[in-house]
Amino acid sequence: MVVLATLLALPLLSYASTYPRHNDHSHSHSEADALPSRWYHDSDHPVHALFRRGDETDGVSYAAVGSSEWSKGFPDPWQPNDIDEKLIPAKWVDALNDAVARKAIPNVGVPKSENGGNPVYPNGGDPNSPEICSATYKCRIDGDVWDGPAGTVALSFDDGPSDGTSQLLSFLASKNQKTTHFLIGSNMIYNPDAVKKMFEMGNDLAVHTWSHRYTTTLSNLQVVAELGFTMQLIHNSTGGRIPKFWRPPFGDTDKRVSAIAKEVFGMTTVIWNHDTDDWTLTENPPQTTAEKIQSDMKKWLTGSKSPGLVVLEHELSKQSVDAFMAAYPLMIENNWKVAPMGELFGGNVSYQNAASNTGPVTLNNLIDAKNGPKPNANANVDASSNSSASASQKSPSKPSGSGAASVSAPSHAPSGTSAALALTTTTSSWTSILLAAVVMMLWT
Repeated sequence: MVVLATLLALPLLSYASTYPRHNDHSHSHSEADALPSRWYHDSDHPVHALFRRGDETDGVSYAAVGSSEWSKGFPDPWQPNDIDEKLIPAKWVDALNDAVARKAIPNVGVPKSENGGNPVYPNGGDPNSPEICSATYKCRIDGDVWDGPAGTVALSFDDGPSDGTSQLLSFLASKNQKTTHFLIGSNMIYNPDAVKKMFEMGNDLAVHTWSHRYTTTLSNLQVVAELGFTMQLIHNSTGGRIPKFWRPPFGDTDKRVSAIAKEVFGMTTVIWNHDTDDWTLTENPPQTTAEKIQSDMKKWLTGSKSPGLVVLEHELSKQSVDAFMAAYPLMIENNWKVAPMGELFGGNVSYQNAASNTGPVTLNNLIDAKNGPKPNANANVDASSNSSASASQKSPSKPSGSGAASVSAPSHAPSGTSAALALTTTTSSWTSILLAAVVMMLWT
């Protein structure tokens, strides 16, 4: 048996000795070397349990969050005009064109918004018609989220990272409470440390577009850009996780826009069934007061528990966060289940290719994730049960971006946004695998 095992291992060891070393690269930033596209053994073979990939990241090393490489190739933050369409990756455009060709994207006229007012559709189009169904006018599209499950508060905050984020995160940590952050891509560029903190706390990261515009007033390509670049920045900041949810600024979506989000990027649209108007607390004049918000919250939280509450709240300012902090005890005292979007609407799955911020990540790009393997919600349980064993190690799920090789944010070339690179390996890792195989064979 020893001789047989040795003979079987020799050709594999020869392959390992010729496989290029990752640290042989002469430059510090490079694409990862590819492993074979699939194992020789069938997927249900026990060997796959030994060499599971995607442990807490997708196996790709990303640029450090906040570094110049991290933000390279993305649109300028808070630019006043449309995003340069030459920046949009070809794969995103192809996916949009495919969806249009399949007639999966309704041919709805693009409305205009004058002076920040509600969008007005061309040719007298009725925003509440079944063809348009504008959420701005309270028309509900099948598949979009408005209400929570009975007895739940779907906790989320818009417009982060912003002035109130640090205070909000400290409060949530003190209560061991998770939430969903609907992030603005432009704000992420300016507040990378807050993005890292959100993720490390285990909160869900979701999309609130790149520059907070009325999405129904944008062309198909501009909708793709606003969603896609925000998704990509979240992906590159979280070890390759792909957002599952998005919320349109001002709650402005219609059948065309929601279809683009779903058909191109696989995201579910989230609106709300109660609005605090807390974003106006710092406006001049404000449209509400802290007392009014507390009164409304008390009414909602002591009233009927069906449907569940999806309350629009913001992390824009100290005042808006104070309003939430004042209402939070009412949620607990009245026995509401307070949870993020992934837990309530995603089957306890926070991302399209990962169950949580600590579980395994499927290697996928933004376009292919919607059709890829679905994450296992049980990974959340597995990750928590293993947390103590791995506490002494640096968690690869934290978006620290450490590592010799980095995949930058989208470059100006379309291929720059593709982070679906294969895992890297070294001679030593191959040798370890082969030695383990020999030992297993000796014991067989």
